[in-house]
Amino acid sequence: MAKTDVFARVRKIGLAMPDVESSIGYDGSEVLKAGGSFMAGIATDESAEADTLVVRCELDDRELLLEDAPDTYYVTDYYQRYPLVLVRLSRIDRDALRDLLSVSRRLTLPKARRGGRVKASARAISSSMQRRNHEIRKKEVAGRTKRKPL
Repeated sequence: MAKTDVFARVRKIGLAMPDVESSIGYDGSEVLKAGGSFMAGIATDESAEADTLVVRCELDDRELLLEDAPDTYYVTDYYQRYPLVLVRLSRIDRDALRDLLSVSRRLTLPKARRGGRVKASARAISSSMQRRNHEIRKKEVAGRTKRKPL
């Protein structure tokens, strides 16, 4: 089965969830994003098996998945350090895939929102500092022009 055919099932389930969009990843492959942050995509590292999905998950949850269903879930050395799990799409049914993507979405949205708040806060702080510096410069200039010669 072609990778696009395999991802079609993932895309259909994922896009039915709120705030999930299909996008192109940094390597040119199609991925699902929640709130603009990576949620799931076809694993493209050569260490992964063909037709494998890579999904964001908590490290503790990954360990449970690996113990409970090693024929379905796995991880390679390349992905080990990331909060991700690899999924053999040929071994996961629709309901389990939907549950897995739902959990990934819930994990991803707070990350995406935190990033947005941090950026907004940084912009607000920067804008506030610029206004403050402008006011200080205005006072300095005003102070120089108001001095009376001795």
